[in-house]
Amino acid sequence: MSRPSRVEIDLSALQANYASAKTTHGGRVFAVLKANAYGHGALPCAQALAAHADGFAVAFVEEALALRQAGIQAPILVLEGAFAADDVQHAAQHRLWLVVHQASQVALLEQHQGTPLHVWLKVDSGMHRVGFAPQEIPFWHTRLQACPQVQQISALTHLARADELQAPEHTQAQLHAFEQATRGLPGWRSVSNSAAILAWPQAHRDWGRAGLMLYGVAPCASSTPLRPVMALKSRIFAQRWLQVGQPVGYGAIFTAQRRTRVGLVAIGYADGYPRSTPNGTPVAVAGQLVHTIGRVSMDMMTVDLTDLPEDIGIGAEVELWGQRVSIATIAAANHTIAYELMCHIQRVPRVYLGT
Repeated sequence: MSRPSRVEIDLSALQANYASAKTTHGGRVFAVLKANAYGHGALPCAQALAAHADGFAVAFVEEALALRQAGIQAPILVLEGAFAADDVQHAAQHRLWLVVHQASQVALLEQHQGTPLHVWLKVDSGMHRVGFAPQEIPFWHTRLQACPQVQQISALTHLARADELQAPEHTQAQLHAFEQATRGLPGWRSVSNSAAILAWPQAHRDWGRAGLMLYGVAPCASSTPLRPVMALKSRIFAQRWLQVGQPVGYGAIFTAQRRTRVGLVAIGYADGYPRSTPNGTPVAVAGQLVHTIGRVSMDMMTVDLTDLPEDIGIGAEVELWGQRVSIATIAAANHTIAYELMCHIQRVPRVYLGT
């Protein structure tokens, strides 16, 4: 019998979340599949959305080529743009849309000898990570227009604090800067990430970019319905009793204050469940909420079964996050974000549902 840990990916939930993004944003929406679709599996997710999505977005050219080679035909936006001349060649050959955010990328386009490309000029509207300063946009737009290797120019920016609804000033300033920088320029616009799709209707333009919300997690308070796509699961494979005063696991970070029934779960930090998870973090065993005890190990972890019926023990299904336990709760307990947990899933097989 194989080890029971797995990650279930609900593709019908993925499709429903994309539909919610489209309805909320209006216009077109990219489904963001970078980082192996945030750990969900880029190709199965792309195939599930192929008949629904207006386009896809990835981080770099290699991620886009894997989708093209598998038969995905929709537009693909490459968010980091070209790193070298080969990237431009591949983008032209495979009809990829390239983001341009620095002078060296413009130079690569000017040196390109193949099919003209659709490029997206990135405005640094206030995140100050990549992109051209707003006052430089007319210069770079004119230079790209003069380049015969450029077929079409659109514009985009990225919002740094759209999920901070209690402090809207930064996002408002970014929207103003983007609007001023691109006023009068032809082409499409893309501003909204997931948070802006959900909470900033004034940021909605021609294309939205649905990332985290596509996978069922809202980065900010929202009434838009979203369904969890990923469920990390395993089973209880052994159990034992601790007497009062006995510790369990590495570092003895948990000591029994009562006679405690301990369940051993076949999953650990090598699978992507965080080692830093504190005592008392919720897990669902046979659909009932209990909590973690002791330190998460490489291959296993321990949970408190004391308050469950005695017939719930070895073989019982354990949900680490999913429908019953929100991944956002686990992220908060570990002082991180759901993105990181999703991307760190490894070693466990992915099981696709709803196909």
